[in-house]
This record gives sequence, structure tokens and C-alpha cells, in this order.
Amino acid sequence: MLTAHLPSGYLLYRAQPVQALPVLAAALVGAVLPDIDMIFFYLVDHRAIHHHRYWVHVPLFWAGVAALVLPLLYRRGWHWPGLVFFAAIGLHMVLDSIGGGIMWGAPFDTRLHALVTVPASQSHWVLSFILHWTFLAELMIWGAALTLFLRRSRA
Repeated sequence: MLTAHLPSGYLLYRAQPVQALPVLAAALVGAVLPDIDMIFFYLVDHRAIHHHRYWVHVPLFWAGVAALVLPLLYRRGWHWPGLVFFAAIGLHMVLDSIGGGIMWGAPFDTRLHALVTVPASQSHWVLSFILHWTFLAELMIWGAALTLFLRRSRA
């Protein structure tokens, strides 16, 4: 996914029975948080290693963090934002698995698993992704999120 993580977080929020600002914030932050590694990817690593190989894109890492943090949030009454936050991170991983690949088996298996391989068919990798049929999924996510947002704004 190139652009649809944030609107996917909004869709996740809208699917929740609890419609509150902390839940919205948790959904939006969780939906984009794994891509914080892009800062390191561009400024430190100089694109030497695919950013989906960094620890913030490893599902087992987030499962461990969730196992530690969720009980604490539950005791404080913040369990719903916490659950939505980690669900949004999981959604990020699932969406990245469509064409980008995620190390679902890490640390035991370091292969990037993707449903579809997007070939380098264009002069720039971004064009290859945008012109690939899987980009329709991103457009549908954006369309659904925008539709729900506009319906809520009118109500």
C-alpha cells in the first residue's frame, strides 16, 4: 500500500461500536505507525534494506507489545483505544501484504510474503505500483473512507 493506510484506519474506526476521539486517534496512529521506519530508511539507511524488514513491520514484535500493553490499558479503562490501535497496526500489515510483502514468520522466516508481486514495469517503482491492478484496492479504500466521512459530515 502506498496511500491507503490512513483511510483504512478511518474505516476501522467507523466499524467500531465506540465512536470517541481517543478511538479515532488510536485507529489513525496505529494505521500509519509502522511506516515511521521510512525516516530511518531514507535518512540513515539510505534505502539499503527494504523498510518492510525493519522491526516495526514485524507482526510478532507488535503481538509482543500488545501482550504487554493491553493488560495495562485495560486496568486504566483504555482497553478500547488500545485494541483499536493494535488492530490498526495489524490492518497495516495485512494491507502491506497485498503487494509489498511482510515477514509474517519473523524471526524464524525472514522472507517477505506478498499476495501479489508487482513487477517493475515502469521507470519508477511508484509508477509500477500506481499502474498495477492492485492499486484499485487503494482507490476503493479511499472511496469508502471519503464516502463515510462525507455522510457523517452532513448528518
